[in-house]
Amino acid sequence: MSVTNDSSAIRPFTVEVSEADLKDMRARIAHTRWPEKETVSDQSQGPTLATMQALAQYWAHDYDWFRCQDRLNSYPNFITEIDGLDIHFIHVRSKHENALPIIVCHGWPGSVVEQLKLIEPLTDPTAHGGAAEDAFHVIIPSMPGYGYSGKPAEGGWGPDRIARAYGELMKRLGYDRYVAQGGDWGAIVVDLMGAQEVPGLVGLHTNMAGVVPADIDNLFQRNVIGAANALENLPAGLSEEERAVCEQLDFTWKHVAYALQMASRPQTLTGLADSPVFLAAWLLDHDPRSLALISRTFDGVAEGLTRDDVLDNVTHFWLTNTGVSSGRLYAENRFSFFGVKGVKLPVAVSVFPDELYQAPRSWAEQAYPNLVHYNRLPKGGHFAAWEQPEYMVDEIRTGLRSLR
Repeated sequence: MSVTNDSSAIRPFTVEVSEADLKDMRARIAHTRWPEKETVSDQSQGPTLATMQALAQYWAHDYDWFRCQDRLNSYPNFITEIDGLDIHFIHVRSKHENALPIIVCHGWPGSVVEQLKLIEPLTDPTAHGGAAEDAFHVIIPSMPGYGYSGKPAEGGWGPDRIARAYGELMKRLGYDRYVAQGGDWGAIVVDLMGAQEVPGLVGLHTNMAGVVPADIDNLFQRNVIGAANALENLPAGLSEEERAVCEQLDFTWKHVAYALQMASRPQTLTGLADSPVFLAAWLLDHDPRSLALISRTFDGVAEGLTRDDVLDNVTHFWLTNTGVSSGRLYAENRFSFFGVKGVKLPVAVSVFPDELYQAPRSWAEQAYPNLVHYNRLPKGGHFAAWEQPEYMVDEIRTGLRSLR
């Protein structure tokens, strides 16, 4: 890796937040105008008033951003311009010889904060239950419009362009043989990197596999706008497991109003730049299972995530003012969330029980003709690297071992 004066220079970066910005954030939280309590006894209307008030109380009075900032700065951070846009990334090289480079890709409403728990176990496996031959060099970029990466001023930054930019990033870092990992948008990006067969990429690991057959995927996309009743029009010959997965997809598609809003009218969400509590509620309500887990966390239940974990990510979005810019990715997208992308490279699939849908092996084998690993985990959800890092580390090590 070299640092030059041209537009492709790799510049060291340090996270620096002023106390004034944090004071302003706390004042906005304290002056939140609250709505009345929800009219239901569950979370079917979104984050409850009690959850949001507990979050705000802790956020305004007890939460310490500088702890997270120090952690981010404990790793080497960089920025480089690719295709006219600054891309921020964390880059941690392993001390072990023959470590395999891996680019780890987050999604929405995630960030590099979501992936921090993976860094040390992947780069220093001998200190975390692994062997030297399990070592990785770890690269974690911030997506365009997210975190410390640039915010596109023009259209065109969809997941396919991000995939090409990540390929260029790995080339610029000098890696001519590497693997990629992704969840949420990151899963779509790495699938597209695989479909594009970007130079140097030898395989990928996904925890949100894109395996839904085209005819079924189209049914559910039409179902969202009322043009089809997906469950009543499924193709014949599905196994019991595949039909159960279709029921999961039906549930998921009925709970993606946030995605439809950001895909059609992201700028309407201007309040995300003005109200920390609105931003927090919007980011928490990704899917019902994740919301339930986070809500239990603020009720004092020990979970895979802590209150600080949740607020590290939300505060990162607030301080970078990326509530709206991150959402524009949905408007730029032209690809199926869960559909097949045409990846021929080796693929490792990890299926977590509380994911948006549990990709069946039968579909994974069809979607990924070079499937090298498939495993169903006993615990974890959509944000597996954040919530269950031990399982995720083991899956990355095991799933990609044959590619070393």
